[in-house]
Amino acid sequence: MRKPIIAGNWKMHKTRDESLQFIYSVNEQVPSIDEVDSVICAPFVFLRSLVKRQGENLRIGAQNMHFSENGAFTGEVSPTMLKSIGVTYVIIGHSERRAMYNETDETVNKKLISAFNHGLNPILCVGENLEQREQGLTEEVIGNQLRINLHGLTFNNIENLVIAYEPIWAIGTGKTATSDVAEETCKFIRNTVAELFNEEVAQKMRIQYGGSVKLNNIDELLAQPNIDGALIGGASLDPHDFIKFTYAALKK
Repeated sequence: MRKPIIAGNWKMHKTRDESLQFIYSVNEQVPSIDEVDSVICAPFVFLRSLVKRQGENLRIGAQNMHFSENGAFTGEVSPTMLKSIGVTYVIIGHSERRAMYNETDETVNKKLISAFNHGLNPILCVGENLEQREQGLTEEVIGNQLRINLHGLTFNNIENLVIAYEPIWAIGTGKTATSDVAEETCKFIRNTVAELFNEEVAQKMRIQYGGSVKLNNIDELLAQPNIDGALIGGASLDPHDFIKFTYAALKK
């Protein structure tokens, strides 16, 4: 059994006071970490404050990182910095980073290797845009992403990797892939990882769905055999809704 993982991606939202109010609201309410991994991926400036206040069943993640330990990279944050303040997860290759900040598959690969080398748990985002979906290129696009992104990773890395399938056409648009479409693509991701590594590690690896996840579709998505959780954007900003998402994962 793969333990489900629910991760809230706050993106560029909340003030410090709002972030602390959130964590105080959810700390004692999320399910046991033995049953569900509940993760909040917050802006850099709030990470230390949240880590200091996280309950035993909640974990804090970053939304991005540089692959180098240090250097002349103005505005960047290194894996050693994240590790030093107690961050445990990091999102890598989110579609917004790829589209707006020129993130490439090659830099995503470097970041994944660096995250594992520094004891962080990466959440790798892959997905296709609407034009690619309509042209029937979904598997080609995602297959190419995975081959480059996962190059050089070990079998142990893959077992501990979380991959988030985020159809770009569904992020923040209100459109959601049907559970059948989401399952089909997540199954393709798992099969591709099995081809690149082996079936055993592919079955241990967890896959999330991300793309306009809401309370009215979370149960149907999590009911699919190859969907082990969700990467949730705007719908995760409300603490009461976030708690409901984590409890939906208990049904998995």
